[in-house]
Amino acid sequence: MKNVRLILEYDGTDYHGFQRQPNGLTVQEVLENAVSRITGSSVIIAAAGRTDSGVHATGQVCSFHTDTNISAEGLINGINSLLPADISVRSLDFADSDFHARFSAKSRHYSYRILNRKAPSALLSRYTWHVKKHLDLDAMRKAAEFLLGTHDFASFANTPCVPDTVRDVKALSIHRAGDIVYIDIKANGFLRSMVRNITGHLAEIGLGKWDPEDTVRLLQAADRCAAGRCAPAQGLFFTHVDY
Repeated sequence: MKNVRLILEYDGTDYHGFQRQPNGLTVQEVLENAVSRITGSSVIIAAAGRTDSGVHATGQVCSFHTDTNISAEGLINGINSLLPADISVRSLDFADSDFHARFSAKSRHYSYRILNRKAPSALLSRYTWHVKKHLDLDAMRKAAEFLLGTHDFASFANTPCVPDTVRDVKALSIHRAGDIVYIDIKANGFLRSMVRNITGHLAEIGLGKWDPEDTVRLLQAADRCAAGRCAPAQGLFFTHVDY
């Protein structure tokens, strides 16, 4: 059996997330169907991150086992030929037998994009959150410092949630490029909607609705109801995985 590793890019707008769901089309379903047609047998694909409905990816990592004799080049060309325009395999190779896209991961990277200007964008509406009022990035950065390190992030996790809500945020940066504000975050793992909830909180800091120091109180509360809004899905991108 070959252990296939691939890096996937997708526009999540029209999908109910990555993981198979009984109530809607998902990226996993479309990808597994394409791989099964190429290899001639059914496969179950593991992913590094189970992105939610509407979330995009530029560096999603997947893995699956197959007994096919098709080369790596043949696989990537064949799979891409069967995928819709909003899903693409960027690269594909054969990994060691013990590699697993999810369980071998050491940390994951996400990037959130906010369009911060008065007028909305006809071209960026699928890929950014439009915030009209000017964001104070210095205040947002001060708040972000309190989120670095190991904390209980229950206040920033949507239910239903796992029993262990402690995560280690290894990096969190905020910068502006033109009208776009980028919030880049790296952690050993993420709770459901954690990045979007953190983004919503930081945006409210940037709008002056909270003080940066309020972040400490919200973390200590360990209660989702204590924190601010959840940023919409369309601005979130799963960008990279460390192994």
